[in-house]
Formats: sequence, C-alpha cells, structure tokens
Amino acid sequence: MLLIIGLPALLFTALTGRRERMYPLALWGARKWLAACGASVRVVGVEHIEPDTSYVFASNHRSYLDTAAIFAYAGPRIGLVAKKELLKVPVLGQGMSFVNVIAIDRSNAERARQSMQEAREVVKSGYSFGVFVEGTRAMPGELLPFKKGAFHLALQTGSPIVPVVIRNTDRMMGKHTGVAFPGTIEMVLCPPIPTEGKTADDVMEVLLATRNAISSELEKET
Repeated sequence: MLLIIGLPALLFTALTGRRERMYPLALWGARKWLAACGASVRVVGVEHIEPDTSYVFASNHRSYLDTAAIFAYAGPRIGLVAKKELLKVPVLGQGMSFVNVIAIDRSNAERARQSMQEAREVVKSGYSFGVFVEGTRAMPGELLPFKKGAFHLALQTGSPIVPVVIRNTDRMMGKHTGVAFPGTIEMVLCPPIPTEGKTADDVMEVLLATRNAISSELEKET
C-alpha cells in the first residue's frame, strides 16, 4: 500500500502543494490497515462530538493499533503526536506531516516544545488533535502516569478535552509483539471536559479530571 499507492500520492501532493488531498487517502489507508490486521472498530460516545468544534483527544495507549483507530474513527479531522521512530519508515515517515501527524522527541526538551507548538498551529487551523497521554504503550491492565503536554495544548487553544478509552488492542497486538490477532477494537469517547477560561495554573485539575474519566471507564472492562 505504501509503495504502490502512498508513494505516487505523496509525490503528486508534494508537486501540486494540495496537501488536503492526502487526508482522505490517509483515512482510507488507516482503515484498510486495520482491516488487514483483522480489526473492526466500534465507537461509543460519538454523540458527544460537535462537528464544528476542535478537540484535544486524550487517549490511553496499549498497542500500535490505537494510532490508526483514533485517526480514522474519532470523528473530526484529527492530527496526532507520534514517536520520532516513525520518521524512519519509508513513505510513511515522509507523509506524516502532510496529514498533521507530528513526531515528538521526548529526549530533547527543546524539540518537544517545538512539536507542541506545531500541534497548537494544527488546532488553531480547525483540526482536532489526538495525544496518547501516557507517552508510551502500557502493558495490559496498566494506566501509566499522564504527560502534561496534551493538557497545556488544550488550555492554550481553549479546546475541550475528550477523554478516550481504547479497549482490546492489547489482546490483538500488544506491546513487545508485532503479531496481529483478529478482534473488535472498542473506542469510547467520554463527555468533553471544557477548558474555556482556564489557565496554566489549572493544568493538574484538568489532567486529573481526564484521568478519572479514563480510569472509571477502564474499570468497566471485563
């Protein structure tokens, strides 16, 4: 898919400057990749999402499958934070910026700040933005400490935060494995948490509210 479809599309987009044309193709590619992995996606809570509002989607993270799921099925056009290692993947790495997927280098504070500045510009341009707030994939049953970047992004742009819970992906393609097993990904979009009128002093309040929403939903797992 990357070589036969992605590479020509990337070259065409680069030559014409029509980056917006890459987004529908990226959505199609994400959905096809999930299907090829044997994954279907069931989304709960879409009624909470207003079509003309930019959100920061703050999600738990247990699998490589999570990225494609939130990108393709959260609802609005969405940019994402991704690990810098993805830049090394041929075609995919070069095409990420065309669809507002921003690589972040957490080992370099200055580069990380620059990446979040890019994310702010994406949100201000009318896109929503998705962040895996644990910063890395957790093991089954874990909910790691949350990084503050997503919450500063929401406060600085005035965007509501949507706590997101993704289930089953750890069973389908968990950490430390590249093997995919078929199944249904369940993605729960919790009610948005407003940030209007809040400042940087409120970041921990918003973080804890988001964590409580995600934790409470995860407790419903069977």
